[in-house]
Amino acid sequence: MTLPATDRKRALLFTNPSSRSGSDRSAEAAVQQLESSGLALTRLSCAKAADISPQVRRHAHMVDLVVIGGGDGTVNAALRGLMETGLPLGILPLGTANDLARTLRIPADPSAAAAVIIGGQMRRIDVGQVNDQFFINVASMGLSVELARRMTGNRKRHLGKLSYPVAALQTLFSAQPFTADVCTQAGTTQLESVQMAVGNGVYYGGGMSVFDRAAIDDQCLDFYSIAPKRFWQWPLLLSAFRRGRNRDLVGMRAFCSSGPLEIRTNLPLAVNTDGEITTTTPARFKLLPRALSVFAPAG
Repeated sequence: MTLPATDRKRALLFTNPSSRSGSDRSAEAAVQQLESSGLALTRLSCAKAADISPQVRRHAHMVDLVVIGGGDGTVNAALRGLMETGLPLGILPLGTANDLARTLRIPADPSAAAAVIIGGQMRRIDVGQVNDQFFINVASMGLSVELARRMTGNRKRHLGKLSYPVAALQTLFSAQPFTADVCTQAGTTQLESVQMAVGNGVYYGGGMSVFDRAAIDDQCLDFYSIAPKRFWQWPLLLSAFRRGRNRDLVGMRAFCSSGPLEIRTNLPLAVNTDGEITTTTPARFKLLPRALSVFAPAG
């Protein structure tokens, strides 16, 4: 789908002032580029993530699309409003990781990303859901929750993308194994793990790959579990995750699920969705196929 060039479109623009690039000159230049193209922008700041989806619903009858200037957490905060209104999403990747933009091959440069929105090409993508929380990239528990707790705003601003590997190394020292029942249509399997994840997209955690053949519109959720490891084994594992070649490693359990999936633990475990801790186990997952329209490069 493309937007007719002759129509003057109205866009609701959210910018996150606390994002790593949310207030720099390149971000403002990209916003001006959108306005120069003919988009009529209604600008809103999003200091509180909880306010974003209500604002999307409130303005739904006045706009034709929503533009998010921020990172994956800001996009996640808008998901419920986008799903309920059916408005398409444009992304200016101004966060630290920008994993959704990487998955969709949206350029990291704000001006080039604005050009993608102006170009009008859209792609329908899947959305995951765990309990009552939507997610785009991944939902996980274990190491990733501790990592999210360490990824403070100050750390992101000072270290940028380097903040992820630094926090990951610190997290490995405090890894706590847990036991979980993983339930699918094929049956129930009990696993001992330090990290479980259910991926919808390709990338998460600043460029880690769930699975090298994953796609965000393949109508499939990709599950993996990492068994407890000795410290010297982690560099090999992290290298494999950078390349998405983790399914053949010793101690890995991984599969693709198009149907519902549930993870149960004796005590509630926190669940991280797209970088934010939002719910707990028992975690009931399902896939919403091609439920969201996003402006993305052709092909």
